[in-house]
Amino acid sequence: MIDKFCKYLTYKIRKKMPEVDDERAEIIMYGLQLIIGEIPKMFLMFGIGIILGIWWQTLLAFFLILPYRICSGGFHLKTHIGCFIGTTLNYCGNAFISTVYNFPNDIFKYISIFVVLIFGIIMISLYAPADTENLPILTKKERDRKKVLSYIVLIINMIIAIFINNQIISNIMIIGTFIQTISITKIAYKLTNNKYGYEEYIKANQTI
Repeated sequence: MIDKFCKYLTYKIRKKMPEVDDERAEIIMYGLQLIIGEIPKMFLMFGIGIILGIWWQTLLAFFLILPYRICSGGFHLKTHIGCFIGTTLNYCGNAFISTVYNFPNDIFKYISIFVVLIFGIIMISLYAPADTENLPILTKKERDRKKVLSYIVLIINMIIAIFINNQIISNIMIIGTFIQTISITKIAYKLTNNKYGYEEYIKANQTI
């Protein structure tokens, strides 16, 4: 139903804007699917958080990691149900673990932050911004900008994790950043049957 509604909206947009070609129309429809499809998923996810008694932790997990995801990208699951399950496991799971788990000591915590930071720097250098076939990032300027922002947000996240005087928020930053970094890796893309949009664009143009 969401897909049909998005197709209808895209049709209306193209009717009013004849200059929108097929390629731009696909991007518009994909964007509409993300926006319209994500809204009910967010409400359901936060509803589950309320039921589990971790609603504010889930809210924090979502909004604290969102800037890193916007910059670094990551795979998208193919179906709305799969996306809802994945999103819920990601943010509610992060909130739950962050609430019940405490690092044995500060040394262990600092080592974990260092590992997540180094892992993030390496993965960003290799894969960020990790786009998709439906929404590729094609311009060098935009790719460079998002890569630099990914480094900056990663470092800020880890600084917050070190200095904030709240174990739950610190855990959310560490776990959420680690999960988001995994989502941009090649193995994550293969497991979820995704492809990097920029790489596919280059391949397509090389064969022409």
